[in-house]
Formats: sequence, structure tokens, C-alpha cells
Amino acid sequence: MKTYIETNKQRFFDELFSILRIPSISSAAERKPDMLKCAERLAELLREAGADRAEVCPTSGHPVVFGSRFVDESWPTVLVYGHYDVQPVDPLELWKSDPFEPEIRDGAIYARGANDDKGQLFMHIKAFEYLVREGKLRHNVKFLFEGEEEIGSPSLAAWAEKNRELLKADVILVSDTTMISESVPSINCGMRGLSYVEVKVTGPDKDLHSGHYGGAVANPINVLCDMISSLIDGDGRITVKGFYDDVVELSDEDRMKLSRAPFDLGEYKDFLGIREVKGEKGYTTLERTGIRPSLDVNGIWGGYTGEGAKTVLPSEAYAKISMRLVPNQDSAKITELFSEHFKSIAPDYVSVEITPHHGGNGFLIPISSPAYQAASRAMAEVYGIEPVPSRGGGSIPVLADLQRILGIDPLLMGFGLERDTIHSPNESYLLKQLFSGMEAISLFYKYFEKK
Repeated sequence: MKTYIETNKQRFFDELFSILRIPSISSAAERKPDMLKCAERLAELLREAGADRAEVCPTSGHPVVFGSRFVDESWPTVLVYGHYDVQPVDPLELWKSDPFEPEIRDGAIYARGANDDKGQLFMHIKAFEYLVREGKLRHNVKFLFEGEEEIGSPSLAAWAEKNRELLKADVILVSDTTMISESVPSINCGMRGLSYVEVKVTGPDKDLHSGHYGGAVANPINVLCDMISSLIDGDGRITVKGFYDDVVELSDEDRMKLSRAPFDLGEYKDFLGIREVKGEKGYTTLERTGIRPSLDVNGIWGGYTGEGAKTVLPSEAYAKISMRLVPNQDSAKITELFSEHFKSIAPDYVSVEITPHHGGNGFLIPISSPAYQAASRAMAEVYGIEPVPSRGGGSIPVLADLQRILGIDPLLMGFGLERDTIHSPNESYLLKQLFSGMEAISLFYKYFEKK
């Protein structure tokens, strides 16, 4: 495929940039027209690549793009999943270039969605195109691109339930994850789930003068901070009652296998600009982000935050809290346990409201599966080294839903790197990884056979 990539490189850039320029931010209501525009452009690219069918399908939220080339019932069928929605770009002032005007510099594409997930789903379209045009395709291929992954995929599970027969396949092929490094490829054999909530703590029924009332009336921000700090103990364990009940403890043998992944703690700290790491006692940094659950405050606010000073004792304080869950933990159950716990620790001088947002369960796949073995052979051929199995710390909750609905496993064949800073300013994607991904995906089809 190297020759095909070199011959078509400029066209690839033009096509990829055409979707990167569309601000498909699923969480912003004013971007709804852009969501449809991006979906329509992807359907167009699928048709041009060789899909017999490519359409934009309405859901209760943002549309789904479905495409397919179905040739022979006896051939294996691959369902490619990706998402075309992106994260907001704030803070805009930290971007070195316009997030929706792609720019190539230092061997990488810089734009929102360059990696997550427009750049990675684009690899699948081009690998498919290559196989079709070169007469090498020996699989039925289906594409499922959604526009709500960044907001928890609230509509996709219901759409998939209604279209179960349409989505029937032997494996779900996904590129929406990272590798350990350019020199050490890896394949995620599992990902964590997610429970995301917003909490509101209310004290007095109005903002108060902090001089007249300070020291006599509870400050909701102070109270909220105390409540949050109590959620994790001195050993780094989450204090919510029942939180660990369903967590499966890995055996020493399994932990040893996962420790094969090369990891330099010094480089990790230098990359993040921190002096020391922090987490649950008794586990390594990689284990803390892969096989153990976590709880983090993603945002906190209340009172006066404008320029200058305003001596106010606020009426309300808010926080957004996410909990990453390991396989076997149920997102809905954890949300309920958290809500009960947080309300139980609230002192009498405040009231608490909890609003669940989105979430989903984690999953695991066996590394002995034909799909994993095919991906391993493909990546080894491209990178010159056998990939390491790993556990992803992030979440793609809808994959657990698709696994349940369709009865097939997802395969996480991602090519992003930590340096790509997804969800942050200056998101990027190395050209080397973009092209290596196209090669490896095309080779996956060469080696994948159903059981």
C-alpha cells in the first residue's frame, strides 16, 4: 500500500482536511447544521471509496453514517466503527493555529479531530478504497460512524437495536485509541467504563455579603470542597460505599503479562510536567490507568469568578465528576451508589442535587481471538515488532452496547499517541502514524478470517 499512499497523498490530505474543517462539536447546539454537513461529507467519501451503499441515517440525536459493500455471504464481515463529532476547542487562545483550519507542521496534522477520531476513521476509508481499487477485498465491509461519542452516544444504542440485522458482522473494528509509542505498538484488549455526574450544593437562598455573614453561614464552595476531598482516602481508594464490590482483582500472572508494556516513569513525569505521580496504593501507574477505577473532578465553579474582587458568599457551588470504571462494574449502579453516598455526607446546612450525565460500561476481549491475532500480525508487519496487549484507561461506552446488541467483540486497533494531546489545545496526528495505520488496516483484512 505504500505506493498507493505516495501516489494519492495530496488527495488524501485534501479529503481529510475537508472533514477537519467542519466544526462538528456534538455538545454545542448551534453546531447541529455542521454535524449534518460532516455526516453528508463522510457518506460522500464512502461512496467515492467504493461503498455500494452510503447514507445519513437520522437518530433521536445527531445522525449516523452507514455505509457498506456486501459481496459474498461466505466472506467474513467487518463492521468499522468511528465517530465524527469532536470536543470543544476551549481555551482557544492556547491553540497555535486555527483548530478548524488544518495545518501540517513538524510531520503532523494539527486540528481538532486530527486524531480523535476523524483522522483515525479516515484511515479505514482509505484502506478500504485501496483494497477495492486494487481488487484485493475479500471481506464484506460495513461502516458505522456516529456523531455523539463525545457526549456519551445517547442515541446509538437504540438505533443499533432497531438495525441489528443491518449491522450484522463478525467483528467491530475500531481505531479510536492510542499505542504505547511509535516504536512499541500495542492493541487495547479492554477499556474502562464511565459514570459522569454533575453535583450542585446549595446553602443560603441568595448570595450574601461575606463581611456580614462570613463565619456564621456555611459557604457552599467550602462545603463542596470538603465533600469532594472525602471521596478518596489516604491510600487513593474511593470511599463510596459498595464502589469496589464488582471489581475483579487480576491475578499476579495477569498483572505480570500486562507489565510487559514498556514504561519509563521519568519520561512520563517529564512529559506531563509533574514532579511525582499519585494514585491507589499497591498499583503501578499503568495499572492505575488500566485495571483500576478512578474518580476525578472535571470542573468546579461557584460564586464570583470575574475580573477584580467581589466579596460574596455564594448561594450555590457546582462540580462535574467522572468515574472511570473497570469491566464488571455497572455504570448505572455506580451512578446510583455515588448519588446515595454524596447525599449522605452532606451536612445539614446545605442541600445537594445530583444530575447524571452520560456513562457506559467497560469491556474485555480475548487476545486469542482471530481478530486480535490478525491485527497483531498486521501491526507486526508494519512496525517490525509484535504489538503488546494493553488495557485502555479511556472509555468508548457505546462499544459495550454494540458488543451486547450484536453479540460480537470490538477490536481496538488504534494508532494515536499520547503526544497527540486529544481533547486539549493543539491536537495533532503524526503523518507517519496516519500512513502506518492505513497499511496495518489493509493488512488486517489480509489476515482476518472468521472462526
